[in-house]
Amino acid sequence: MTPALALDAIDKSFDGFRALDQARFVANAGEIHALLGENGAGKSTLMNVACGLYTPDSGTMRLFGAPTRLSGPRDAAAHGIGMVHQHFKLVRPFSILENVLLSRPPAAGDGAPYSRQARSVAQAIAAKAELLGAKVDPRARVDSLSIAEQQRVEVIKALVAGARILILDEPTAVLTDQEAERLLQTLRRLARDGATIVLVTHKLADVKRFADTVTIMRGGKTVAELDPSQASIEELTRLTVGDALPALPNEQPHFGRRRLEALDLTVRRADGAPAVDRVSFFVRAGEIYGLAGVSGNGQSELAELLMGVRTPDSGLIQFEDSGEAFSAPRPAALRSDGAAFIPADRYRFALAGALSVTDNFAIAGLRRGRYGGWAWTNIGRMRAETKEAIRAFDVQGVRSLAQKAALLSGGNAQKLVIAREFSDAPGVVVAQSPSRGLDARATAAVHARLKAAADRGAAVLLVSDDLDEVLKLSNRVGVMASGRLAAEFEQPFDRQEVGRAMVTHG
Repeated sequence: MTPALALDAIDKSFDGFRALDQARFVANAGEIHALLGENGAGKSTLMNVACGLYTPDSGTMRLFGAPTRLSGPRDAAAHGIGMVHQHFKLVRPFSILENVLLSRPPAAGDGAPYSRQARSVAQAIAAKAELLGAKVDPRARVDSLSIAEQQRVEVIKALVAGARILILDEPTAVLTDQEAERLLQTLRRLARDGATIVLVTHKLADVKRFADTVTIMRGGKTVAELDPSQASIEELTRLTVGDALPALPNEQPHFGRRRLEALDLTVRRADGAPAVDRVSFFVRAGEIYGLAGVSGNGQSELAELLMGVRTPDSGLIQFEDSGEAFSAPRPAALRSDGAAFIPADRYRFALAGALSVTDNFAIAGLRRGRYGGWAWTNIGRMRAETKEAIRAFDVQGVRSLAQKAALLSGGNAQKLVIAREFSDAPGVVVAQSPSRGLDARATAAVHARLKAAADRGAAVLLVSDDLDEVLKLSNRVGVMASGRLAAEFEQPFDRQEVGRAMVTHG
């Protein structure tokens, strides 16, 4: 049988980081082929190569046996490849019909009036919706649809464009159990009709129940291809997360009182589904509590709650230093209680890109009166301390202290944020993916700062998609799955047990 899609020896690097290393992937028509791996394993990158978003540095691609080099997503669609991304590519104020029309502009020489094109596409939408066992109103606005309905629109959009190979990236991550079941049954029907379905996922239960073949990636490499019905959950977990880490000495460090506590925190998405579902945990003085989980399971929303940039629907956040429980915490109030924040989205939540490097570093100190009062500001001290922080934290690319922060690269912007947040001795640190975008030396320095903060008595919450980072730094680990705290672990950690909790719950 000639494979529908074959990728061989694919290499892809970004700014010196090798995301794909001789990766390979082969999928046949009429099958559901699962692509399994941890966060950062290279799954999405490989499929972005397959759908034309990325051009590989080297390697070959064959579609139905023919050597192919794609010039972009539109070229991929012309070759019969459609991809439903984890973050949908829909224009929310537009109707379903308008979104589908945008994805398939008329061919050259097609002079049909817009009304005739629209009628034709509306009929195609209805036909594909019926194929999926659903009824769809092409005139409905996307922003009036639930997450599951928006995902269905993405599938319909790909099918109307003629997709014979359909790639879905983490399609059940934001769906309820019932919605996920309906989607996977629909994909099974499409495969029976001859389509090639590629299911990028982390959920082993979905792989076991619905996939005909599974390819497993780790560290940008393809490590296995097998029949999931012939492999146990334990074997799939081991291949996905690697061998268990050596057991650490079972030391029992002394921790102080609870300095940060979450009590039944709940936050709902726009469609009403819970993103964080009654989560409770605590972090003690001197402790690093790691929060692990596959992306999209509520970690980001929880971190935003604790940073005061999102309001919970219910629940409380307790800080020991003030004794106050916040139902709707404000960043200023949390900072007054000695909290420091390292958000994952540094440009949105941590930096004012239009302001200077000095202003971005000194802003927290200005609020505390470190550089004077409202009537007089010690600009010289601000500049001197910014310059020293840039040196100490190796922030590259700063040509002038007056330079806009937006001109820094992602890694150097992160270094500036970390320098500011550790400029004092915080009592609570909430760090989300703190080493993202940093090289090995900078990552080691960030880890050392987090450990030093805990050694001084701070309560450190580490939220990270990088399981190695969580296991290396944490005294305790909680696992988020489907918005819930699915499991907690004490040292010594068993990597496979933690990985199993990440991929088998929810």
